[in-house]
Amino acid sequence: MHIPVLRGRAREQQTIAELQAGAVGGVGGALLLHGDLGGGKTALLRHAAATAPDGTVHLWATGLEEESDLPYAGLQSLLQPVCGRIAELPSHQARALTRALSGEGCAPDDRLALSMAVLTLLGTLGREHPVLVCVDDADALDRPSLDAIAFTARRARAHRVTLLLTSTGDLPLNGVPQLPLRPLDPQSGRALLADLLRGSGDGGIDGGSPWGAPGPRAADTVDEVLAAMAALGGGNPRALTDLAASLSDSQLAGEAPLPTRLPADSALLRTYRARLDRLAPDTRWLLLLAAADEETDAAGLMRAAHSSGVDIAALAPAERGGLVRVSRGGIVFPQPIARALAYEEAPLAQRRAAHLHLAQILDGDTERLRRAVHLAAAAHGPDAELAEELEEAATGGGYSRASAALEHAAQLTTEPGGAASRLVTAARYAWQSGSAGRARSLLRRARPAARGVSAESEVLSGEIELRAGATANAAESLLTIADRLAGSERELAVLALMRAGEAVCFSGDYPRFAEVASRAAALRRPDDAPELEVVFEHIAGFAYTFGGRHHRAIGPLRRVVELGAALDTASPLTCASAAALLLADDVGAHRLAARAVEVARESGDVSALPLALEMTAYAEYWLGRYDAAAATSLHGLRAARACGQGNYAGDHQAMLAVLAAVRGDREQALRHIRDIEVAPGTGQVNRPKALSQWALAVLDLIAGRPADTVTRISGIACPVTGRGHIVVQAMATPWLVEAAVRADDREQAVAALAGFDLWAASTGDPVRRALSARCHALLAPRGSAAAEEHFQQALALHLAGEADFEQARTELLYGQELRRARRPRDAREHLHRALETFTQHDAPAWADQARAELRAAGEAVDALAVRAADVLTAQQLQIARLVCDGATNREVAAQLFLSPRTVDHHMRNIFARLGIRSRIELAKALT
Repeated sequence: MHIPVLRGRAREQQTIAELQAGAVGGVGGALLLHGDLGGGKTALLRHAAATAPDGTVHLWATGLEEESDLPYAGLQSLLQPVCGRIAELPSHQARALTRALSGEGCAPDDRLALSMAVLTLLGTLGREHPVLVCVDDADALDRPSLDAIAFTARRARAHRVTLLLTSTGDLPLNGVPQLPLRPLDPQSGRALLADLLRGSGDGGIDGGSPWGAPGPRAADTVDEVLAAMAALGGGNPRALTDLAASLSDSQLAGEAPLPTRLPADSALLRTYRARLDRLAPDTRWLLLLAAADEETDAAGLMRAAHSSGVDIAALAPAERGGLVRVSRGGIVFPQPIARALAYEEAPLAQRRAAHLHLAQILDGDTERLRRAVHLAAAAHGPDAELAEELEEAATGGGYSRASAALEHAAQLTTEPGGAASRLVTAARYAWQSGSAGRARSLLRRARPAARGVSAESEVLSGEIELRAGATANAAESLLTIADRLAGSERELAVLALMRAGEAVCFSGDYPRFAEVASRAAALRRPDDAPELEVVFEHIAGFAYTFGGRHHRAIGPLRRVVELGAALDTASPLTCASAAALLLADDVGAHRLAARAVEVARESGDVSALPLALEMTAYAEYWLGRYDAAAATSLHGLRAARACGQGNYAGDHQAMLAVLAAVRGDREQALRHIRDIEVAPGTGQVNRPKALSQWALAVLDLIAGRPADTVTRISGIACPVTGRGHIVVQAMATPWLVEAAVRADDREQAVAALAGFDLWAASTGDPVRRALSARCHALLAPRGSAAAEEHFQQALALHLAGEADFEQARTELLYGQELRRARRPRDAREHLHRALETFTQHDAPAWADQARAELRAAGEAVDALAVRAADVLTAQQLQIARLVCDGATNREVAAQLFLSPRTVDHHMRNIFARLGIRSRIELAKALT
């Protein structure tokens, strides 16, 4: 049997699988899955049936609106396959169930007997084989059937029965666990669309067949189509299926406009339309008012209802039908399709009346933009005055609202150049609001245009391309644009150069940064505004750094930090954070990046989030806050995917791989690497690829393959041509040196370390200087005074920094050196400290290395095989026993007249020496 892949439903499948496994073992259970129409509820039930253990008895019923007023119709449908077993029930139960299923009803006094009959029947079946009961659309069942099934669901635990129910609307079933079915995330939505277009299966749809595979297409066009359709489908599997089935070959090839709504024959659309058609006129009117304004909240809708003479209670049928939900945050349509249908199914005159009515009740001062948008929607034709009002009002709204307003303004503008200018501005706002596909669409509509509009359009297109498309191509086009604009529109030319530099850095084509810098120097003026000066200083500082002239870079980079903090907007703050990282001011870099994230959120400029979060993660890496860096990278990954910046999503995914590799988590690191997706044309050594090589190199080193580590990190950048990711290679240099020494390739290590030394020395940062000293210790003759001197220097520098994980790695390497120099007692001191830190960081691969070195140094460290009294001091043993008795660290401190911090320190040492991670393991070690 073919079992289709359900995209984005791993959590739900796992929950159901655990229920079924429990039922096989004698512990049944029930679950109510509730979500929007087309959300994949039926597909989950089918998947549960397809993956049920062999021999499972399957019972299935579907709630039907047409039978909702027929008592016990649902129960009859469910139990029909096993009616022959009713005679085995106790006589009173058998009579009650037989009467109900035959249409004779159930007396009030027999309701318990009837419910017990259903439970007993399923329990009897369960004694022979596991039973899977699936009740789809339970909210449409007749009430008596639902009550009997709910009774059974609450008592399923005592039987080998799994009972799964689904509902669209709210279905309060006390005592039955519920699991909400969320919309698919953008990545899962794109994956489902790709499955459908390849014809690989239903991918998690409520019925329907896959769409045949189309012909060959350019990869970038495919990505754009998938992203646009995933956004339009709103994470609804049925909607995505209908959209995939509607795409023509020309649309798939990018030669025809993509659909902007579901096809007319969409199954999901038919379902929503049927529910909409059953509503009364007053309910339809209230739905139209809610659909016409996405910002309408409950209070606003009540005000609109009252002013139009309609009772707000008329909305209740739409709520019960799952067409709309009213929450504290506002009026929520379960899917964009539901909103669109509620709006578009209304006659044109009624839609116009709704907009005029909403415009009348909105305040012209405090709600100027919303009011202007409604007036524009009700306009009969071009209106220059209203277009100007929209453009002015847009400056006071969020980017998404402003983009929609400028698009309306363009439609009301008769002069082509003015319309194009407004479309380009609308595209800029769309990009900043996170709608990359819409921004591209608006830019296409703006062409051809006047020269100035075309230039702004090209710069924005280049920015979108570098973050979401072929970065290498974007660098070339942005440099060309900058050259063309240098004499006429200097500010746009400078912005183009800034983005060209960003593209060069992403694609790893660093030699071209010199071209960016020379062009920027030619455009610079003594009286430049801070907004321009920060760009010029940024380009200059980065150019000096990439050219190895670190001392020359310090001045420009410091000026970037100063200007970025003063300007306090997302882009300059992000530039300042990057500059601080090159200056090795990791605390400052983190502060600036965090502020950039905060400003971007406050302003709604979500396009700035992925890069700002990337800078945050790098700063947290250098500060040794690996857990925080992983959390930040995960946030950045989601932000990049949400706003269509696939290349920066690759950065964050690759950084997650690096962090997992550093912790020694091979499986997770490889999973992150497999999940990296960047657009074609991003360069042979793009940043995600370079970070991935670093992650793989760390895994090779941990696995004892140092030569492979050297090959991988050396291949990240070429020292002769400068091509490749020299920044990533610099970050990975300490790993390269360690691997090269182990692989007896000291020449490679010395060459790599020379550049790292220049950078570390120029910054004065203790962490980077400590890493440099450690590398020199490894390169020194084993057992020599020079080696010990460098190790001691590294440890002293570590004390001035915050990277405790790297300090632990230095302790481990120093401990290895001392042990091999036949100084086991000295070695154990450093190895214990390393083990303690690795244990705290949940890095078992490194902790195992530290334990192995401790054993080689003559100390037994296996957690459960060692006697605590043999490895703990008297005070540590006393503390451990109090903790095992249930005392908190603070209570132990009070009892022993110690500070809580001292007890915390002792507890870390206790855990490290016993090789354990929890108080439960401590209790076992002491018994």
